[in-house]
Amino acid sequence: MSFKPRHAERLRAVPPVELSAIDPQSTPGFSGNPRGKRMRRRFRKFDAELRQLQEKLFAHSRLGTAQSGSILLILQGMDTSGKGGMIRNALSVFDPQGLRPVGFGAPTEEERNHDFLWRINKHAPEDGEIVVFDRSHYEDVLIQRVEKMAPADEIERRYDAIVDFESQLAARGVRIIKIMLHISAEFQKSNLARRLQRHDKRWKFDPSDLDNRKKWEDYQRAYEIAINRTHTEDAPWYIVPSDNKLYARTAVKYLVLRRLRAMDLDWPQPSYDVEQQYRRLHG
Repeated sequence: MSFKPRHAERLRAVPPVELSAIDPQSTPGFSGNPRGKRMRRRFRKFDAELRQLQEKLFAHSRLGTAQSGSILLILQGMDTSGKGGMIRNALSVFDPQGLRPVGFGAPTEEERNHDFLWRINKHAPEDGEIVVFDRSHYEDVLIQRVEKMAPADEIERRYDAIVDFESQLAARGVRIIKIMLHISAEFQKSNLARRLQRHDKRWKFDPSDLDNRKKWEDYQRAYEIAINRTHTEDAPWYIVPSDNKLYARTAVKYLVLRRLRAMDLDWPQPSYDVEQQYRRLHG
């Protein structure tokens, strides 16, 4: 089967989600070698259209002709699931002027003195932007739940706060795509081993990753709860099997393509008289 953009919608979460029922090695919508020539062709097939659609989106915001909207792509996943690689590879097709990647690490002291969404809201998309979160506010109901870094009642409050926050973004014209890059424990082990074996990758290794592996099932359960509690029509979750990186990157690229197509953008009309400016140029 030839993998098409509409097939990526099959990855949309259907609560109640059970991650154990989703094979991280599967490639829904595609049959064949997920690392072969056919998949590589599918990965590149719509690059020209993606570039043009992004340029139209950005052009509207630059000229201020009308509110064109924006896209927020949220990438979540266990360590080594490919969040950074997704940005470097799948999204490199876009012009950097209109693409803004944001990585979230541990909160700073200033950020801890505010509500957990304070630091997130500062990076919300402006009109015409495609913003990508490498980790996000979901860390506050994932790692903080598993590691008991916040009281249980506070974690419960955060689920509703997230839904409200994302609903407000959607009301401002932000199209939200939430991705869980779903990998197996075996795939993660292989990735961690590669980081230890390669001198140019050791900087990416964190010994705490091995501690987190011991709590794999706890983290899987935390993801299930977060997805089930925050999956909405305005801000849907997609569970992307990611043991095959090329498949995962193609699927995410297709989901962004579908959102851009749905905006039905055309080139904005300039506020100046084109003929008059042409005469001035050649006068």
